[in-house]
Amino acid sequence: MAKKADTPNRINALLQDVGQMMILNADPTERLQDTHLRVENLPIQLVRPDPAQPRRVLPETIYQAFHQQHLTPYQALKELVQLVQIAARQKGRPFTHVLDLLPNPNDETETDVPVTLTPEEILLRDLVNLAVTIRDDGQVNPLTVVDKSEGMAHIYQIETGERRYWATWLMMEFLPGYQGDGSIPCIIVPSNRASVFRQAKENTSRAGLNAIAMARQSALLVLAVHGIRPPLDGPVSNDFYRLALEFTLRDQREHVNDILAAMGGITRSYFSYYKSLLRLSDEAIELADRHNIDEKRLRYVVSLPSEAQTEMVRQIIDFGLTSAQVKELCSEGDGASDVSRNDGVSKKTRQLVKLIRSTIDTEPSQVAHALVEQEKSVHMATARLNELRELLIQVEEFLNDL
Repeated sequence: MAKKADTPNRINALLQDVGQMMILNADPTERLQDTHLRVENLPIQLVRPDPAQPRRVLPETIYQAFHQQHLTPYQALKELVQLVQIAARQKGRPFTHVLDLLPNPNDETETDVPVTLTPEEILLRDLVNLAVTIRDDGQVNPLTVVDKSEGMAHIYQIETGERRYWATWLMMEFLPGYQGDGSIPCIIVPSNRASVFRQAKENTSRAGLNAIAMARQSALLVLAVHGIRPPLDGPVSNDFYRLALEFTLRDQREHVNDILAAMGGITRSYFSYYKSLLRLSDEAIELADRHNIDEKRLRYVVSLPSEAQTEMVRQIIDFGLTSAQVKELCSEGDGASDVSRNDGVSKKTRQLVKLIRSTIDTEPSQVAHALVEQEKSVHMATARLNELRELLIQVEEFLNDL
């Protein structure tokens, strides 16, 4: 019991050490020189996520509603839990409590067969896992927040640590055994010392960013060195990030090394690849972000017309296409096949034919899981497969008549 009583003091000491390390290791362009900065436990009600944060923790619809102040943090998480419950129920694995998402080492009835989870299930499971860790071991790694207070109204915007913020809310509102005071440890940064570079380094050094988040991050860095800041209130649209497409690294040569370092030390060519993903349509961006599609596959989708990009992203998700398969399917957009041919064959038909040629490396189990996810039930997925089977039978009959 004595060891348990000493835990808060031990955690506070660790927090102070972490805070000093973060201050001293800040990015070289905007290093925080004030070594008197300390970790403070702020009421979590005064802390708000940054709507421009490249990594979208919440699904897009919940993100929009939350940053339009239509939802409180608790309501946003409740919406997420209900969304995951619906998806899990459709896949035959209903749950009542968020802790049911975590594996139970004492349950011998749990199967060892791998289960394909939806992106929302993975998100909530990871947040629950982090919330349990914070509850049991304490919040050792503080958030970095920017003081946005005006007059008597105190408000702090998260610069780094949004996942820990949502996990803390989840712990407070959805997990049993919470005995805290509703505060969260934060390093407070004055508003004039906010740094998109420090945020970028935090993002790329921890769990990492997916391709779409890297595209947003590249935009924020480019726009920052040109003096362009995100809107102060509300959700940040893709059109804001697309402003970065008007600039290149050559426009601000003195900042090139800092930008590439903040992006994780990538090369100029990869930086350009990531930034070019901002040319994708809004729907394609949302799908690619939700399913964590990598840049190597998305780079070929950018060349397609906007109305075709979403369909191609769906094919990547549904069939688990490789980058080589995506490249082949997208290459027809640059050729004369859709322009010079006057045989009445639609573009979708040609894409289906190319897809059939690419099925040699496709795993049947992945196709099955993707079909169920798209159609929302095994019954509907089977019906869709029967439609395809009937189509292929008719195609074979036409071939026999040639």
